[in-house]
Amino acid sequence: MNSASRPVAFARPAWLAGLIFAAAIGLSIPTDSGRAFDHLFAATITALQSSRTDASALPDYGVTLEAHPVAGVERNLSGLSWDEDRGHLWAVVNEPPQLLALDTAGQLLARHPLEGFGDVEGVAALGDGRLLLVEERRQSLVVVTAPHTPGETLARRGQQALTLALGDGDNAGFEGIAYDKAGDRLFVVKEHSPRKLYEIRGLRASLAGRLDVEVIDREHWIRDKFIARDFSSVEFDPRTGHLVLLSDASRLALEIDADGRYVGYQALAAGFAGLARHIPQAEGLALDGRGNLYVISEPNLFYAFRPE
Repeated sequence: MNSASRPVAFARPAWLAGLIFAAAIGLSIPTDSGRAFDHLFAATITALQSSRTDASALPDYGVTLEAHPVAGVERNLSGLSWDEDRGHLWAVVNEPPQLLALDTAGQLLARHPLEGFGDVEGVAALGDGRLLLVEERRQSLVVVTAPHTPGETLARRGQQALTLALGDGDNAGFEGIAYDKAGDRLFVVKEHSPRKLYEIRGLRASLAGRLDVEVIDREHWIRDKFIARDFSSVEFDPRTGHLVLLSDASRLALEIDADGRYVGYQALAAGFAGLARHIPQAEGLALDGRGNLYVISEPNLFYAFRPE
């Protein structure tokens, strides 16, 4: 078995102590308590790191590009996805609604206005020249053809869409999406109040005209993941079949396996992975085919990490 697909093995006392400590921090300290919380959170992650006895599927990363401003974007940079077919990244801006093509150094390749879309928070490359965009308040998943011409406008009208309407349509709706092309599975996260993870099966079949969509609530996969206080994005890693969940509030990327079991993590706070400063508001992450990690943050910042 490749070491990249082996789960972390914790000595049970350290594992329990780490989770209990993280839960205590998250529940007892206000989110705006600033530096004191940051120091306590860093101590928790350090304790978990010292208890590892095997390699994680999320290896230790080192930052190679930190807080790079994306040209022409002032604010509202959101979801991120790697397009294996095109060899570049897609990102979205929720206001004004735009789709961006970015290279792996955070350079803007193309900008595409999104006409008729509202509160776009996530993007996923479906393959075969198609993208999926998520509208948070509408709780809609909209399929579009990936544009080829720089500046090309994408109109929502006439596009295939799946509206789930799971809970209230507010600013704590769908936040991130990821697609498993081989299994035709879509994963959708709700940020908070409460945190939610859904698995949607049969998306490709539904696009072909067959009404064969199954929505599965994977809340039990995340119920005990106290260390992640919210979920701002999700990524599917086809190399391992694992999910990587991004937590802005906890400054952490958390990995779980195909059964929802904890596998590994990457801290995204100052002092970890060579970061000089905290990532201020992580809103999207993506893994490319070589395991390189990319993160975007509000208002307009791009980060790149390489396995060490």
